Amino acid sequence: MAKKLAQIKTKETTASVDDFINAIADEQKRKDCFAIIKMMEKATKSKAKLWGSAIIGFGNLIYTSPKTGRQVEWFKIGFSPRKANITLYLMGLQKHAEALKKLGKHKVSGGCLHINKLE
Repeated sequence: MAKKLAQIKTKETTASVDDFINAIADEQKRKDCFAIIKMMEKATKSKAKLWGSAIIGFGNLIYTSPKTGRQVEWFKIGFSPRKANITLYLMGLQKHAEALKKLGKHKVSGGCLHINKLE
């Protein structure tokens, strides 16, 4: 028997991703976001969709929490241009610890990679 999906606040919307990005005041952050969109669309072969009010997600999947077994609808990969940095949402970051050492200035927390800029 299939589990019932948990309902979460952050869901895929029909809002314009371009309008969301174009509303970012910082020009460099806007350019970085459009570059990330191109890379993530190429990697996932999925179009960018706005999730909630501030996350851009690519592709869809049913994510099962390894701790609780709770299942939710989520995106394969995504990012959010936060005030302090750009947060990339990537599954399995811990498996790439060696590669991350070559990345330059960044922070990792759970499945999130925080960068200030693409450069």
